[in-house]
Amino acid sequence: MHVKHLTSALTLVATAVLLTACGQKEEPATPAAAPSPAAAEPVVKIGHVAPMSGAIAHLGKDNEYGARMAIEELNAAGVTIDGKKVKLELLVEDDAADPKQGTAVAQKLADAKVAGVIGHLNSGTTIPASKLYSDAGIPQISPSATNPKYTRQGFKTTFRVVADDVHLGSTLGKYAVETLKAKNVAVIDDRTAYGQGVAEEFTKAAEAAGAKIVAKEFTTDKATDFNAILTSIKGKKPDVVFFGGMDAVAGPMLKQMKSLGIKAKFMGGDGACTAEMPKLAGDAIGEELVFCAEAGGVEGEAKVGMDEFRTKFKAKFNTDVKLYAPYVYDATKVMVAAMVKANSSDPAKYLPVLAATADYKGVTGPISFDEKGDIKHGALTLYTYKGGERTQLAVIR
Repeated sequence: MHVKHLTSALTLVATAVLLTACGQKEEPATPAAAPSPAAAEPVVKIGHVAPMSGAIAHLGKDNEYGARMAIEELNAAGVTIDGKKVKLELLVEDDAADPKQGTAVAQKLADAKVAGVIGHLNSGTTIPASKLYSDAGIPQISPSATNPKYTRQGFKTTFRVVADDVHLGSTLGKYAVETLKAKNVAVIDDRTAYGQGVAEEFTKAAEAAGAKIVAKEFTTDKATDFNAILTSIKGKKPDVVFFGGMDAVAGPMLKQMKSLGIKAKFMGGDGACTAEMPKLAGDAIGEELVFCAEAGGVEGEAKVGMDEFRTKFKAKFNTDVKLYAPYVYDATKVMVAAMVKANSSDPAKYLPVLAATADYKGVTGPISFDEKGDIKHGALTLYTYKGGERTQLAVIR
């Protein structure tokens, strides 16, 4: 070793010995303490289920947009539950309007321990899924399932914000006879829980009002060819053809009715009462040829709120409301309002508060639930189509 280097090394050793002898130990530098991160906001998970694939995916997406709009508005405004600000998180699942897939995603949401579920869209998926949510104690609000069975199973967790098929089907049945002056009526359903339910209620009301049911036919919710059943119906010369099913089937059915020269008026429930119908039916939509009803309805001053909602929706998603988005929006906000009032997002704690909801002011009108979870005083809006646009006729309560 070079003498200079040896000297330096000896000096360092000597210094270390001297410090030790004096009781001074050289300590490694302590890194500066990192700033503690802000406590993360508790997350409240809310599930949403609708058909995001398949023939009525456009309605499923409409529902999802309604839920997202509500969640984003609530988060932006700030939601405080039991003195703590929370973040709402939407878990979106696709049931493809299939009952088996519906129960599979229901179990997935139950396993994820969501605080509540908004959905499903179809009665055929909503009803079997409701058993799983009930078993898990998870509140479920359907924005669109209208089959009466949904809220008549004895579950405390089931709610809906639209009128059921008893109200909807019976109103349409009376309208067919009393206003459209139908004497002979043909009925078609798509064999789903929704389609059969609304067709049965329509049939009972039409017969009670004096109409003769000249044909009862059925198809499926995935069918595209209706010539056989429509040819059979044509020979019976109905004044009205009622279809229990969704717009994806109703549109092509109308086209085939026109090509076969069937002159009857066409009626449907809320599933066929969409803004998409003119696109799906083309020129077969006619002028005041198609009549339908949507569960829910606002008029007077309340209509201003609905119009504002539709404007905000169009600006946010660059598309018009198709059908159920306002009901999904209201259902989501009603559920969160119950959590806030209960000071808890624990389903067991806020469920009684949700059930006791009274006159919540939604964009679809006042919301209160009866002992079954059905909306009280549910309104219906009757529509026809003029100039390729859905046109409101009347709101019926």
